[in-house]
Amino acid sequence: MILKKAIFPKQEYNRDFTQITTNDSRFYENGKISYPSITYVLSYYPKGRHFEDWLKKVGYASDFIARKAADEGSIVHNLAEKYLLGEEINLMDNGNPKYDLKVWKMFLRFVDFWETSGAELLETEVFLYSDTLKIAGTCDLVCRIDGKLWVIDLKTSNNLQTTYDLQSAAYARCFEECYDEKVDNVGILWLKSSKRMPKDGKIQGKGWELYESKRTMDQNLKIFSHVRALFDLENPVLKPISEKWPTSARKS
Repeated sequence: MILKKAIFPKQEYNRDFTQITTNDSRFYENGKISYPSITYVLSYYPKGRHFEDWLKKVGYASDFIARKAADEGSIVHNLAEKYLLGEEINLMDNGNPKYDLKVWKMFLRFVDFWETSGAELLETEVFLYSDTLKIAGTCDLVCRIDGKLWVIDLKTSNNLQTTYDLQSAAYARCFEECYDEKVDNVGILWLKSSKRMPKDGKIQGKGWELYESKRTMDQNLKIFSHVRALFDLENPVLKPISEKWPTSARKS
């Protein structure tokens, strides 16, 4: 179990939450309220036939493949956050690479996005929650591009998924509630895109693109509410399951 303190900075939303993460769930608690994470709720979205076919194909290797992809994504997110906070990021350490080249390429695509889009940083890895939707989570990036407020989620997967649209829409609604400011655009910064070059009217570059859902934020939130209904059906008690174990044992 991982415990991580998340403190929301705005005065009128100044609640202290503790993030409680287990192998298959994540909640945020503050003693009175228990909200599931957005990604935990979306884990109840149907995986679909393509996922089932992939699962049959890779078999027992699926856990390893998924864990490796998640680890790569975490490293890219961490590098992007450090970059945005002004830290110099170096690939080499005493003549040896510190990161897998696939990870480094995705990070450089993020740098290309940042340098070419003219984005102005507002928040990175910001904790958000919604008393209306009764959810919480950490949003990758909030920025302004050409004067418009963007809520952006970074993705390093091979394909874009419907849940990404729902996740980013939920972050946007949380941001609007917490900061009392309307979000203009909701985007997915996809760092494994097939785009080959910049294009007029598009925020994209070689290997990356800032993708926007074809559905509106409200439409995606409506779909999210249906997934939430499934989640609530299977989780009637909205709090982490806690267990205690002895820390030692000896045969009598």
